[in-house]
Amino acid sequence: MCHCQVTAMVELDYLVIGHVTRDLVDGAFTIGGTVSYAARTARALGCRVGAITSASPDLDLSEVLDGVVITRFPATATTTFRNIYTADGRRQMLHGVAERLVPAMVPPNWRTTIVHLGPVARECDPALTDVFGDAFIGLTPQGWMRRWDSAGHVNPCRWEMADELLARADAVVLSEEDVLRDESLVAQYAAQTRLLVVTRAAAGCTVYTAGQARHFPAPTVHEVDPTGAGDIFAAAFFVWLQRTGDPWTAARFANCIAARSVTRVGLAGTPSPEEIAHCRQALEAMRSGVSQDADHLRAG
Repeated sequence: MCHCQVTAMVELDYLVIGHVTRDLVDGAFTIGGTVSYAARTARALGCRVGAITSASPDLDLSEVLDGVVITRFPATATTTFRNIYTADGRRQMLHGVAERLVPAMVPPNWRTTIVHLGPVARECDPALTDVFGDAFIGLTPQGWMRRWDSAGHVNPCRWEMADELLARADAVVLSEEDVLRDESLVAQYAAQTRLLVVTRAAAGCTVYTAGQARHFPAPTVHEVDPTGAGDIFAAAFFVWLQRTGDPWTAARFANCIAARSVTRVGLAGTPSPEEIAHCRQALEAMRSGVSQDADHLRAG
């Protein structure tokens, strides 16, 4: 008789991998990182969500990632950023980095529809893209496109494994700041991947796929805090793209969701049920021909 232990399969709709962070503001900190913003957004959209991350044991994630299945690896430090926003964009300082995330850390009994690799400090092993079979692979590569010096000053750098990862991904979302507004680099990346989205802050986003490029303006809102907006956009985009197969609709929906996020501070910007319902209704109105501007959803 076999006395083997049977481990129940964990079925997920959305798995995000990367570091949760401490984001320092005025001497205090909030919890952030792509994992936090994307997981909360996917949960709000009705997904069964998992996260693989690393942080120091003292960081309490129970409230921030409530309802998320978490595999967490201990670290001597939590990845910590200080974000400084200026008229010229965001400047960052990095204080401490948690453990590197590698394929062996993925629980063997986890299955997922969408995998979102969301590095913030070069922590995701690129080999993670090969672990999940035919799952949808979404990348937000900002953490592979930055380096830091001994004092913690963060600066952009070349994406070293861009060729391999762009070829593997089903969709890639990055910001114009990530590529230093280099449109020739954008064109190069767009030619190497199935679908590329470049977010352009208040100006919206541009979607590149199958040799086409379409710009989608963002709703006009009063911006309070842009932190996490790109991660919220990416999660909304990946979910809607996987559900509909339509990148244009996914871009409009993600624009609508992300625009509302900047009207609140930090993780409070993740979408509410009312905001999701509004953005769904706006898409339906557009399909019905009610909207006068096919590429502009009102924030509500």
